[in-house]
Amino acid sequence: MKGLISVISCIDSLRADFVLACRRLGGSKVTSSAAILSLALGIGASLAAFQLIDALLLRPLPIASPDRLYALSRREFPENGPPTTRDNWPYPLYQQMRAAVSHQATLLAISFAERVEITFGSDPQMERAHLQYVSGNMFDAFGLSAASGRLLSPHDDVQPGAHPVAVLSYDYWSRRFARDPRVIGRTFRITNNLTGTRIYQVVGVAGAGFTGVEPGKVVDIFLPAMMHWGMGYPDWLLFRTFVRLEPGIAAAPVRDHLSAIVQAYNESKANREKQRLEMDPAPAGVSDMQKNYRTSLAALGALVGLVLLIACANVANLMTAQAAARAREMALRVSIGAARGRLAQLVLVEAAIIGVSASAVGWCFAQWAAPLVLRRVNPPDDPARLSLAIDWRVLAFAACLALSVSLLFGLAPALRASAIRPLEALKGADDPHSRARWMRALIALQAAFCFVVLFAAGLFVATFDRLHNQPNGFSTERILNIDVVNPKNELAALWDQVTDHLRSIPGIQSVAYADWPLLDGWGFKINAISIDGGPPSEVGAWFLNVSPGWFDTVKIPFIAGRDFRPADLSPGAAIVNQAFVRQFFPRENPLGRWFEGTSGWMRGQRFQIVGLVEDARYRYLRQPVLPVAYTPFRRNQPEGTMQGGTLVVRTSTANPRALASILRQEIPRARPEFRVSNMRTEQELIDSQTTRERLLAMLARFFGVVALLLAGVGLYGVLDYSVWQRRREIGIRMALGAKPRDLVVRVTARVFSMVLVGALAGLAIGLASGRYIEPLLYHVRSTESPVLMIPCLAILGAALLAALPAVLRAVKIDPAALLRAE
Repeated sequence: MKGLISVISCIDSLRADFVLACRRLGGSKVTSSAAILSLALGIGASLAAFQLIDALLLRPLPIASPDRLYALSRREFPENGPPTTRDNWPYPLYQQMRAAVSHQATLLAISFAERVEITFGSDPQMERAHLQYVSGNMFDAFGLSAASGRLLSPHDDVQPGAHPVAVLSYDYWSRRFARDPRVIGRTFRITNNLTGTRIYQVVGVAGAGFTGVEPGKVVDIFLPAMMHWGMGYPDWLLFRTFVRLEPGIAAAPVRDHLSAIVQAYNESKANREKQRLEMDPAPAGVSDMQKNYRTSLAALGALVGLVLLIACANVANLMTAQAAARAREMALRVSIGAARGRLAQLVLVEAAIIGVSASAVGWCFAQWAAPLVLRRVNPPDDPARLSLAIDWRVLAFAACLALSVSLLFGLAPALRASAIRPLEALKGADDPHSRARWMRALIALQAAFCFVVLFAAGLFVATFDRLHNQPNGFSTERILNIDVVNPKNELAALWDQVTDHLRSIPGIQSVAYADWPLLDGWGFKINAISIDGGPPSEVGAWFLNVSPGWFDTVKIPFIAGRDFRPADLSPGAAIVNQAFVRQFFPRENPLGRWFEGTSGWMRGQRFQIVGLVEDARYRYLRQPVLPVAYTPFRRNQPEGTMQGGTLVVRTSTANPRALASILRQEIPRARPEFRVSNMRTEQELIDSQTTRERLLAMLARFFGVVALLLAGVGLYGVLDYSVWQRRREIGIRMALGAKPRDLVVRVTARVFSMVLVGALAGLAIGLASGRYIEPLLYHVRSTESPVLMIPCLAILGAALLAALPAVLRAVKIDPAALLRAE
């Protein structure tokens, strides 16, 4: 009974404190709103960052026992160059590994999700879908069931090209077909450069929730691994390999067994490069987006955490100032018998109201911010897709965040309130300097965190600026790349008919064609070439088939030699860049020399160098310039060229997109066999490669401004409190003839010294943490003068602006009026 009475009494005291705290907060609406909004911004940003981290890195796949899923990769240690990690494997090696550990684990070959053009039934219009080639036993190994029809089975994955069947994901079935059960049995076509046109039949729909093993991409269609377009090339690295351990089997013995298989395979291929097999847990799947954004999300989380700490310091200073104003009230409460614990409870309840209110507003902000950030990850025509559904991890994080924030800014004022000395406080003899020291310490902390945020923002902004504006070796203006698919191997002469027709369209300056555009991520490399019949080289070379006039269209200047002529064939003629000459013909004239491929299907194909051009970036902006040999698009085989390519159109108008609809109509009008699958300007390709850098620069700039604003508000609050606390002293000094300059120094000196201490601490933290974000930077050093000067100047400017109102208030104090009031 006593226990029940105690609980009721406790609840009643909490109710009373809650009502009193609400009244006090309502009495200072502006101050309370500022505190809640500043905290809400930090909490909301933290929640949004965690939602993205959870969806991309933490959330397990919707399969049975995801903790038993591992991903295989190999760490390669080349003699010349840094170590690299690769997770794609040749299919023959996968088959050997699968057989070797069949009693301990199930191995699964799953290709990289790719976006392709498909055509359903007799529909003339192509549509895009993400598809993935998977082992026939994947659905069974993952414990998945069919929502309609059947799933893939091992029988579908026995012989290359033998079973053209497909399973739709539940998400795609819902979006594209509105869950129509009649989709079972329908057919669709896929045209590929290597396999031609294949017709697939839909045999089933996977259960709800499963959309592949690549977070960031939602797979629409699953096909058998044996239907992969590259299955005819056994040395190609086409598949990721997943290991699903049997219950009770440890990972280490399986990894050691597989490592021996990989080593034996490499020895059979005369591959002497040092490698180490790695088998990492993959309960959340594996994707390139995880690799590309893991460090970025960590950096983003650190930035929002610092902003949240700055906001907490602001609110802590606010509550400390309010506690000073309420010192007599607290002392009176103790004098009439209030328990000191009750005083601490009153302050903590007030902090909890602010924390919970800020968390509620921050939750709404996070639900808007997380999808916004996600939409900016990929280009609009191929957005990243993550499930941002609220799960128990997000709810637990939100609850812990609200509790931690409330304690962080409310605990110190609560302890100070409970330690008040009634006699000294009622006499006005309570020591105000201890509060001032505490508030100045928080200002130093804010300055340090603000400097770190601004320092990181400077690094990210400089990285984006240098990556985006670096010279690429060719003109990107007014270029429209049109990806074209044709169902048959069309002769190059037909491509010429299309280009001739397009040149007659008003607004078109020049037209050429190639296998693919520059800087779209595609590339072709052979591991070694032979120079003038010599031994194979130790390094490889990159290739790109282009048409006559292509160099003029993209504005890559010639240094020597000539462009391709209509009669030039591949193999036969070649034009090389400066990096190719530096690699294979150092300090020699390459014109007239020849080289040939020494591996794969290019073995024995001989090329004579007829031209030398300046360097141009080939695949990625971050890559150094590669040694590239440009070869004629027209081949000397009877079947002509590959099924598809890219028309490169330079327009005379500033916006090449303005002619996109006309070109889409005119291309099939020139040759009905040619179908447009995609259109991208060259600038869009460059923008797609700077998405991460642009996103980090944008968010870091935003959080830098917010951190600076919050730090300025906090500094203003401390200076204002300092003037209020020392108003009698200031009045006496003014009455004795003190100059305004001396008063300004006395008011601001201690606070500005703490700002300086905090900035120096922030500089040290920034320089020490620079190495952790180094993978995100590009040609930027943390010790560069602009990177260091911008935070210093920004904090100095914010400090001066924040000090101005307090200084004006100090110099306007009327000593006579102050003494009369006392």
